Amino acid sequence: MQLTQVIDRIQPLVVTGEAADRGVSCVVFDSRKAVPGCLFVAVRGTQVDGHDYIEKAVALGAVAVVCEEIPLGADAGALEGSTSSETPSPTPSLSRGEGVCYVKVQNSAKALANIADEYHQNPSQNLSLIGVTGTNGKTTVATLLHDLYTSLGYKAGLLSTVEVRIGSEVQAATHTTPDALSINALLAEMRDAGCDYVFMEVSSHAVSQHRTCGLAFNGGVFTNLSHDHLDYHKTFAAYRDAKKGFFDQLPKTAFALVNADDKNGAFMLQNTKARKLKFSLRRLVDYRAKVLSNSAQGLQLELDGTEVFTRFIGRFNAYNLIAAFGVAMELGQERDEVLVALSNLTAAAGRLDYVTDPAGLITAVIDYAHTPDALENVLTTLRDLLATEAKLFCVVGAGGDRDKTKRPIMAYLAAKLADQAILTSDNPRSEDPEAILNDMEVGLDSPKLKAKTLRITDRRSAIRTAVQFAKPQDIVLVAGKGHETYQEIKGERFPFDDKLELANALNARNHVS
Repeated sequence: MQLTQVIDRIQPLVVTGEAADRGVSCVVFDSRKAVPGCLFVAVRGTQVDGHDYIEKAVALGAVAVVCEEIPLGADAGALEGSTSSETPSPTPSLSRGEGVCYVKVQNSAKALANIADEYHQNPSQNLSLIGVTGTNGKTTVATLLHDLYTSLGYKAGLLSTVEVRIGSEVQAATHTTPDALSINALLAEMRDAGCDYVFMEVSSHAVSQHRTCGLAFNGGVFTNLSHDHLDYHKTFAAYRDAKKGFFDQLPKTAFALVNADDKNGAFMLQNTKARKLKFSLRRLVDYRAKVLSNSAQGLQLELDGTEVFTRFIGRFNAYNLIAAFGVAMELGQERDEVLVALSNLTAAAGRLDYVTDPAGLITAVIDYAHTPDALENVLTTLRDLLATEAKLFCVVGAGGDRDKTKRPIMAYLAAKLADQAILTSDNPRSEDPEAILNDMEVGLDSPKLKAKTLRITDRRSAIRTAVQFAKPQDIVLVAGKGHETYQEIKGERFPFDDKLELANALNARNHVS
């Protein structure tokens, strides 16, 4: 890629040094990945400021730097034809680097996203790209759509919390929404592999950090909004506004499909240029469903006026199904084919994922529920499935280095909605697991709730205890980690799979019996 392409795309404030006829070998924003001939983008992160590593990137061979502050000693003369003749504002602690071209921009994160799009030859423009945002349901809706379109005969891509799929090829996911370079590289892979459609989760972090800038979305979906990520956004309003930012960026050629039963749905549609659409279980809107029955076998729905049986359980999954149906209709699929295909699909990994009890006595479930709203939905759903006199056990923790305000709420809901709650370690990360459990126990605000709750820090022991306590027809829910196959402690990841641990506990119980 030529550096002049970058300059044309990002409309910089100032350019110093020679840019004409200069090519860049690759684009990086991590100085450790800098190589001779690369373009380094200095992004201000939450923990690290890329401007502190410009000198390192230049030493490793960067020939151009995009930044918000130009280092001390860089040529103060703006490049002819630049969007501004402003004198560069230098960062005094850094040196220029001989022959390096510096490009000053208002926002490096936005610039990175647009550069990544340009570097990979605008991959999203060759795909039908749908973004799904909200607190809960993002993974299920995106995965539903990928599986739906695969079953309809298309080659589709998926970018989700659980995994990345390029057609039938599966890669492990590292973030809900990857960084801008990774997003565009993956979209380019999907384009080159012949994918027609791509469905991706769009997190609030991704929107506020401009990771999705420059992408050509054909549509966006809003599932719901509840308590999460206040460690990052600080206030619920800021969290909500980050979600809304995704819809504000949609073009008029796209559609915006929102949950009309969530009070924030209408807010998401304010100011969007996209075509405004709604789905609901309670209102007469564009796409509507009605729950006819909900059992351990699945949901019987009246979907767009037609009765459909699906292998999903829980009222919250009815919303996910109607959202997926609405997207398919907006993308021009044949209605009856879509309804038939939806009836044959199953849930994403780690979402109400059943673990088989060899003795057939206990219903054991894992779920990714790691927010108060998600935990409440899952517990309420499982409670409705309980046989008379049967009990519901819930093993749950809270992640370290994340939103602390939801910890007592999670404990309160577990103790309130389950017959027995067991508080345990999740991913403590850099925090002391005991301190996290202390925060959770604050939510047990009555003797009754405290009497229904155990505290077992070791997650494996907590799971085994729940299984040993359970009797025939009881349900055991292990919540919080779902599809994850590790536990993160003091910066290190150790193998830990809730599904495997639950299966082992069931086998051990039956062996003892």
